[in-house]
Amino acid sequence: MLLLVLNVLFVLIAIAMIALILMQRGAGAQAGSGFGGGASATVFGARGSSNFLSKATKWLAISFFAITLFMAWYATRQAQPVVQQDLGVMSSVPQAPAAPSEGAVPQAPAPTGSQAVPAPPQQQAPVQQPQPAPAPQNEQ
Repeated sequence: MLLLVLNVLFVLIAIAMIALILMQRGAGAQAGSGFGGGASATVFGARGSSNFLSKATKWLAISFFAITLFMAWYATRQAQPVVQQDLGVMSSVPQAPAAPSEGAVPQAPAPTGSQAVPAPPQQQAPVQQPQPAPAPQNEQ
C-alpha cells in the first residue's frame, strides 16, 4: 500500500516538475534585446531574486529525489533471497549428472551380492607423439 501511494505521488511530482520547468523563462530569453538597449550589464537578468516557479521547482526536485531514495532503500530491505524457483514446464526435465573431476577414476558400482569382486586395474594407453610432416621438395 505504501509503495502504491509513493508511486502515485512520484508520478504526480514528476509531471508537476515538467510543467513548472517548461513554464519558466530561460536565462538567455532576453539576451537579444539586451545588446541594443544599453543594458548590457544585465543581459541575463538579476540572479539574487527567485520567483515562485523556481522555488516550487526546487522543492519538487528535493521531494522527487527523497522519494526515489526511500523507494530504493525500501525495495532493497524487502528483497528476499530466492530459495525455490518454479521452473514451470522445465521442472520435469531430468538434470544431467555432474561431470567427474579431471583426476578422478570412475568406480564400478559395488556388487549387491555377498561376494565382492575387485575392479580390474585400468591401464592408460601410451601417449603417441605426433610425427613431423615431410618437407616439401622442389621439383625442377
